Amino acid sequence: MPSATALLLSGCNMALLDPKGEVGMQQKSLILTATWLMLIVVIPVIIMTFVFAWKYRASNKNATYSPNWSHSNKIEFVVWTVPLIIILILGTITWKTTHSLDPRTPLASKEKPLVIEVVSLNWKWLFIYPEQGIATVNEISFPANVPIEFKVTSGSVMNSFFIPQLGSQIYAMAGMQNRVHLIANEEGAYKGISANYSGAGFSGMKFMAYATSMEKFGEWVSKVKQSPKAMQLADYDELTKPTQNNPVEYFGAVKPALYQDIINRFMVPANQQAAPEGHGMQQEMPHDMEQDMHMPSHSGSGE
Repeated sequence: MPSATALLLSGCNMALLDPKGEVGMQQKSLILTATWLMLIVVIPVIIMTFVFAWKYRASNKNATYSPNWSHSNKIEFVVWTVPLIIILILGTITWKTTHSLDPRTPLASKEKPLVIEVVSLNWKWLFIYPEQGIATVNEISFPANVPIEFKVTSGSVMNSFFIPQLGSQIYAMAGMQNRVHLIANEEGAYKGISANYSGAGFSGMKFMAYATSMEKFGEWVSKVKQSPKAMQLADYDELTKPTQNNPVEYFGAVKPALYQDIINRFMVPANQQAAPEGHGMQQEMPHDMEQDMHMPSHSGSGE
């Protein structure tokens, strides 16, 4: 029996229920709270189903037979009042967390956020570090306990950026920018995925996110800078070609404002793409639409 119990419980260690960041922890609390509130109705209903089936079975001659019974004020009060109270509680919690866990809301921290620009491609993830002047494919690194501001867009079809153990997923759409603010409360390696089906290579569209010490992050940046590859527009065009299970790649240099250029490609005619740096067009997603397109977790959304 103990071994069977351990086997059942081993499946509970899912990413969403094993958060490693502030946002993920708040989401876990919200999931568990909502689950327990709904079980207040579900568990009694399941129990009463078996009790009634047993009590009023055909072989039980002692059960009271009341063919003309049709109403009970007490039963009506219970079956309407309890769900109503639960709905009111859930509604209040949902309203509060929808605002407190808005993905584009910056996290409260004394540390300056690290900006990482994310581009969804077929079928890989391009990450640009504008402050460090580097780029990577299918791998990111950042210091633990430092807020991360992910700016997310797509160079192809609509997709969804998600690091389950850290929190909110956010949609990536061509010609638009979304934001999500996350933080890792401890060092570790966390799996990142595409949470929106995007074609044949979808299953291999994964990446690793490494939360490290500040020193190790600096070493990682130095290692990436040593890569002879550079990310210019021509290199980006080559990278946009569909691949499956794309390996990790490092780019030691990046064209300035490349991320903005990628967005602008869907906003202006081809002969006007070379807009002056800092003057590129950028589509901002309406706030109401953003709230409809992220799961109730924290920070970041369409911009």
